[in-house]
Amino acid sequence: MVTDPISDLIIRIQNASFAGKASVSVLYSKFAENVAHALKKAGYIASVEKKGKLFDKEIVLGLVTFETGPRIHGVERISKPSRRIYQKSTDIRMYRSGFGNTFLSTPKGILIDEEAKKFKVGGEVLFKIW
Repeated sequence: MVTDPISDLIIRIQNASFAGKASVSVLYSKFAENVAHALKKAGYIASVEKKGKLFDKEIVLGLVTFETGPRIHGVERISKPSRRIYQKSTDIRMYRSGFGNTFLSTPKGILIDEEAKKFKVGGEVLFKIW
């Protein structure tokens, strides 16, 4: 049983990209699917595909790799089930000089730091990825 599906999702993506895999499958949840679509929109994932039936659903994610190596070099979970971290739109800063992104859960959905700042909306800081 997974107690934190978002941590499981981002760590599986990181491990698969370090191992040179082309795709990775994770347990399905609506929130994990929304995070996966946000990762795809930000350019960290190539494809998002839902597979399975009623109780055995999973999400298959196609990973982006370059000739020099994987697209994802690291992830860091910020807000955990034991301690939630929230951030105002005015407090959102650039991460790793613009080479990384912070993902936030906002009232407008899962957004990266640039979009949240543009829409002037804050929320729960989920994770950072670079």
